Amino acid sequence: MSKITAAITGVGAYLPEYKLTNQILETMVDTNDEWITSRTGIKERRILKEEGKGTSFLAIKAAQDLIDKKGIDPKDIELVIVATATPDMKAASTAAFTATKIGAVNAFSFDLEAACSSFLFGMSVASSYIESGKYKNVLLIGADKNSSFINYKDRATCIIFGDGAGAVLFEPNHEGLGLQDELLKSNGEGREFLQATYGGSSYPITADTFQEGKQYIFQEGKTVFKNAVFNMADVTKRILERNNLTHNDISWLAAHQANKRIIEATANRVAVDPEKVMMNIHKYGNTTSATLPLLLHDYESQLKKGDKIIFAAFGGGFTWGSIYFKWAYNS
Repeated sequence: MSKITAAITGVGAYLPEYKLTNQILETMVDTNDEWITSRTGIKERRILKEEGKGTSFLAIKAAQDLIDKKGIDPKDIELVIVATATPDMKAASTAAFTATKIGAVNAFSFDLEAACSSFLFGMSVASSYIESGKYKNVLLIGADKNSSFINYKDRATCIIFGDGAGAVLFEPNHEGLGLQDELLKSNGEGREFLQATYGGSSYPITADTFQEGKQYIFQEGKTVFKNAVFNMADVTKRILERNNLTHNDISWLAAHQANKRIIEATANRVAVDPEKVMMNIHKYGNTTSATLPLLLHDYESQLKKGDKIIFAAFGGGFTWGSIYFKWAYNS
């Protein structure tokens, strides 16, 4: 019997209807379109505004889109992983709720949190379950409602983040397609530079901290930018070298959509042609766990069976990594 590899066989997505453009942000905070675009590449981002709807709403919609496109029976799904930095609530699993709502009644489920690297790390986890031979249908969803912890008076963060979700189905492959190699890293000393401090177990929210707005995310932009550029480019270069790949071998670079300059720096480090670099940050901003599956959704029609894709991500914590992947189907 040939070796089992874990391949993506379907992609789904969901984005809220409301578009928060740079022009609208100009009326909310001291900024302008030229300043935002030149520093981030972002023109607009999607925001889930409906009261009471959280990350699970986005995840359910993306999963349903995939299920409808592939015509699969949700009862055949054996595992649902929701990669997210913004779960619906503490204690209760967002993935369990998502699985139930999409009809995946035979699946077990769990949340996976590694900041903006959550989906990338989830690819490794989902693939391992498939490669074990015990499971044949694993649904991995990247979803975040970042607007839930953004202070729209903070120019450093409110211009960057948006809401959205993407979903992929992993199935066994016997042609050697799917996940080929991975290089995943983390360094906890970086968490002080990008975090939402209050609301976790170390610093519960009180009336005073809430009034001070300490429940919102903050980042030290220069430090995060420097680490993201170096680390994402470094693991991407190393994954190429140890698989004897050159820039000519790469079909696509799918990098986390945090900042256009970071993406371009990563591409330049490994000499990938600009036309091979997936990019949609201008439309959605940084959707955290959703950026990579949203790239796959937007570029799905251009992907060909056997395409060699290099995934890369960097997130708070710090967390980062790169995955070498061979695409398994033609759209």
